[in-house]
Amino acid sequence: MNFDVMQASVMGGQLGDIFWDLAPWIVYSPGYDLGCNIYVANPTDTPKEYALMARLSRGTTVVSDEALPVFGYTWFTVEPGDLVTLKGALRFSESDADLTVSLVERESQAVTDSVVTLLVPQATSALPPGWGGTPGTPGTTLNSMLGTMMPMFMIGIFGMMMVSAFKPQKETAALSSGRSG
Repeated sequence: MNFDVMQASVMGGQLGDIFWDLAPWIVYSPGYDLGCNIYVANPTDTPKEYALMARLSRGTTVVSDEALPVFGYTWFTVEPGDLVTLKGALRFSESDADLTVSLVERESQAVTDSVVTLLVPQATSALPPGWGGTPGTPGTTLNSMLGTMMPMFMIGIFGMMMVSAFKPQKETAALSSGRSG
């Protein structure tokens, strides 16, 4: 019996790897900066030049496709076996789209690895879904809950005040007479 050792690659390409600190989906309002750290690793034995390409797409429709400059240049070098951290911000005029950042290796001109996150549009309300104020959200709104609960809350407070106002004063009189004797 002959067993072959299977080689598994946890990360992407053989010519370079890319990953970042963004979640698989994030809420994004168009026109604002999206701060992130992009990590590029060179798993080879030789220095490699890479470029980053950002693509915004909805399904099969490409909304935008552009190179991301690193220190003002399209191409940047990563030494063999090294990892570089690129800190920066991205800004787009669209939301409700997939953001893909691809790592292009210069010698082969091939995309060796990529990362993707979904840019979810910002809701019009600062409240969580289902709390009212969000258009098209079924269920009870916060205003209607407060409108129903407020009178009962006020009656409860008024009741506690009335109980304490009509409490017999004998308890305090008995305590003060016990100390003086």
